[in-house]
Amino acid sequence: MGVSFNDPNPMSPMERLYDITFRDPPEPQESTPIPLVHIQADEQADIDISGDAFDFVRSIRVYHIQYRQHENQDGDCNRSDSTRLGSYGVQGDYRWTRSTVGQVPAASGLSIPNGCGSYFYRSVFVDWHDHAGNYGSEEVRY
Repeated sequence: MGVSFNDPNPMSPMERLYDITFRDPPEPQESTPIPLVHIQADEQADIDISGDAFDFVRSIRVYHIQYRQHENQDGDCNRSDSTRLGSYGVQGDYRWTRSTVGQVPAASGLSIPNGCGSYFYRSVFVDWHDHAGNYGSEEVRY
């Protein structure tokens, strides 16, 4: 949300794997009971986030895109759009609603061809506006 972390000397994946595999094992510790912590289960923020300072939370949108099209043997175009939109409410409550590929922002890699060429697209696309109003997005195809 407008911040980043740059490690001055990032290790390669192989170096990280070697480090994890061969580092010194931790010293045994005396067993102490782990205290139980009450976890809120009402699916909303545990503080009041209805103010304008928290608009960046409500700006987060999650698109679960599942689109497919192909022409069958009879020449009919078969399209399937199971896109859903996830968003946050006034107090941080999260909900899914039906959506369509037509509502997916242009920043997504979704590119439905003209006509009825064979096309399959599945991804999770997230976009937001940070606390300063800057737009950002990420997409993962799977």
